[in-house]
Amino acid sequence: MNLDVRLVASDLDGTIIRADGSISARTIAAFRAAREAGIHIVFVTGRPVRWLEPLRAAFGHLGTVICSNGAVLYDLEAERLLKAQTIDLVTLRTVRSLILDAEPSASFAAETTLGLHLGPGFAEPGPHAEPGRFPELDLDSAALGEDGVVKFLAKSRTRDSDAFMAAVAKKISPLVSLTHSAFNVSLLEMGHVAVDKSVALAAYAAALGIGPEAVAAFGDMPNDVQMLAWAGHSYAMASGHPSAHSAAAHRAPGIEEDGVAVILEEFLALRNPEILAP
Repeated sequence: MNLDVRLVASDLDGTIIRADGSISARTIAAFRAAREAGIHIVFVTGRPVRWLEPLRAAFGHLGTVICSNGAVLYDLEAERLLKAQTIDLVTLRTVRSLILDAEPSASFAAETTLGLHLGPGFAEPGPHAEPGRFPELDLDSAALGEDGVVKFLAKSRTRDSDAFMAAVAKKISPLVSLTHSAFNVSLLEMGHVAVDKSVALAAYAAALGIGPEAVAAFGDMPNDVQMLAWAGHSYAMASGHPSAHSAAAHRAPGIEEDGVAVILEEFLALRNPEILAP
C-alpha cells in the first residue's frame, strides 16, 4: 500500500468479522490508528443495516456504512438512512420466475429499507427458527414496494452458490445485479441493476474528492470483485474466494491472521517509521 492512500474501504464478513461474529482487538486498533492518521474509513458490506451491531460494538456510532452490496448508504453516527437504491416489484416478479425456471425448488426473501420479508421455505428449519418473526414475502404487495426492496435473495438446496449463479446469470443479469457472499449456504444476492459495491464506493469517494488511485479496498467474496477491481490498492483475503483473488492486485493474510490489520500496520509504519507493529 502506498503513502497516497486517503481512504480505506473494507468488507465485513470474512474480511474483518470472524466466523464467531467478532472483530479482533488488533483489527480494531489498526482501524482506529488509521483514522487518527487522517485516513477516511468506510465499511462496505452485503449486510443490511439491522446487522451492523458488530461495528457498533467495535467502533461505536461513528462513520458511514455502505450496506446491502451498495444499495444503501447509512449514517451510523446519526442512525439515519442517507440513500437507498430499490428494485421495482415488476422486475422482482420477473426475476423470481426466471430463477424458478432454472431452479424449481428455489426459495426467496427480500430485504427492504425497514426489514426482511421471508418467502415459504427460505428460513432454515431447526430449534432457532422463529415463525412469524418476519413478515411474509408478497411480491404483489404495494406496501412492499413502498418500503423499498434493496436486496432480493434466492436460496438453493440442490446446488452450491457458484453453480446456482451460473445457472441463472445469463437470464437475470440484464435485470438485476447478481452476486453471492456466503461460504456455507447457497444464497444469491440481487440488487438494482446499476448497483454494486464499486458504484457506491466510487460515489462516496468522489464526494470526498478522492479518486480510485487513493483508495485501498479489502474483500474476500464475489460481491467484493467490482470493488477490488476499481480500487487503486486492492487486497483479497488469503482465506477468500478465488474470484476475489483474481480481482485484487494484492493478497492479505487470512482473517484468522488479522490480515487487514497486518496490511494497515505496514502502511502506517511506512507513513511513520516510529510506529512499531505488534
